[in-house]
Amino acid sequence: MSYQELTLIGHLGRDPELSFTPDGRAVTKFPVAVNRRVRNDLGEQVRETAWFQITAWERQAENANLFLQKGSQVMVKGRLTPDPETGSPRLWERRDGALAASYEVTAQEIIYLSRREGTPAGESTHAEGIEMEIPF
Repeated sequence: MSYQELTLIGHLGRDPELSFTPDGRAVTKFPVAVNRRVRNDLGEQVRETAWFQITAWERQAENANLFLQKGSQVMVKGRLTPDPETGSPRLWERRDGALAASYEVTAQEIIYLSRREGTPAGESTHAEGIEMEIPF
């Protein structure tokens, strides 16, 4: 038996994109940046950013599209989805020519840590049977 769960807390890099599969299933994709402070070889504190491409399905996809926007802070629990050809993160080339990796995550749970503009402070939201408290 194998098990995998990844927990991320970060901010959306752009608004979620909702679409539907040919059979009508909702799917939403959005990038999340996760930052941490580390010391480099010179002892200076620098910010390290890892990007994760999140995919949510069905009701969770629809709710993410409603409640999230660029800059929203979220906690995502899910599983890594490897590149089908390599079994590793998807590799791509940045505009500046540097090699980068995209970590693909299929969301199992999304917790909204910041509210969308226009959402009343302290509002609770129910999605997929999970109560999410919006703390602002």
